[in-house]
Amino acid sequence: MEIKLNCIADQQPIPAQYAFAAMDPDTHVALSANRNPGVSWTDVPDGARSLILICVDPDVPSKPDDVNQEGRTVPADLPRTNFYHWVMIDIPVQCSGIEAGSCSDGVVSGGKSA
Repeated sequence: MEIKLNCIADQQPIPAQYAFAAMDPDTHVALSANRNPGVSWTDVPDGARSLILICVDPDVPSKPDDVNQEGRTVPADLPRTNFYHWVMIDIPVQCSGIEAGSCSDGVVSGGKSA
């Protein structure tokens, strides 16, 4: 199976519209559009009955005290942990992708469900 992110380039910063937060000149950081990126896939395995997409960030600081705080830096040696940005389940195998912003657009306290 081949999966492609249509809006995010490998080894490049995530565009602000697809991030939870973005740089802000007045407040240092602000909530962003938090849109899901466009994702497409091909070569679904024979016999698959449904699909699951999971977006995991494996590089989140395990202690958030210094994150996005003016004049503070997250120590490079601070252990990192996984943060699950989103999980989509029961995607029909006939589906070949999701459009950017079609499943997530904005920040909602406590998460979203469809």
